[in-house]
Amino acid sequence: MMTKIRKAYGKEFKLKVVSEVLGGVKTLAQVSSEHGVHATQVKEWKNQAIEALSERFSQRRGKKKGRWPEEKHLYEEIGRLKVELDFLSGKLGS
Repeated sequence: MMTKIRKAYGKEFKLKVVSEVLGGVKTLAQVSSEHGVHATQVKEWKNQAIEALSERFSQRRGKKKGRWPEEKHLYEEIGRLKVELDFLSGKLGS
């Protein structure tokens, strides 16, 4: 009995095949035939690409978190020091 060895395709190859299918110039059957990949596999790659694009476009860009975890704490400290400075400036200036 002969065992069949699976082929491993790189991401560049998959991207090329899927982009040809999504381009709409050639049919899925034409692209799969030209590249020697089964049509079912090409359809699977196409569906994966569409799902990945859908997920990427559905992500919302929110407010970025601070660069440092203690950034909020530092702003609070600055605020307290500013209030103290203003208070002491008022006491000394009077």
